[in-house]
Amino acid sequence: MTSQISIRFEMSIESEIDHERRLVTARGRGTLTHEDVFGYQREVWSRADVAGYDELADMTEIERIELSSTGEVRNLANLAASMDPRGSNSRLAIVARDDFAFALGRMYETYRGLDPRSTKEVRVFRSVPEALAYLRPART
Repeated sequence: MTSQISIRFEMSIESEIDHERRLVTARGRGTLTHEDVFGYQREVWSRADVAGYDELADMTEIERIELSSTGEVRNLANLAASMDPRGSNSRLAIVARDDFAFALGRMYETYRGLDPRSTKEVRVFRSVPEALAYLRPART
């Protein structure tokens, strides 16, 4: 019996939920829009069964990012922080090789860190192995 569930949106983000590891993995491909990331956030993180899970956001296959403004990064961070379960202690590792995507990830990390509602610790990495090393430590 497997504890993984795959969710495919009509967008450039595919996600997988691994209940055994308490991990949500999101993979972006092609062109990423603000509708994609807001849709992913609302669809996946409104589920009660993933509350408090860690998250791996693999953006290494993103070819282009289309945002109406960089203010959308702050808006997404605000939405995500508002959805964090109280008393939770989870991590988000964003993987972005492209400099622009990496910079947007760092902006997101900063906005999440400044929001007092945020219970998810965010870091940005250049490779999936680095991100997984960050997510794997034993949690208390």
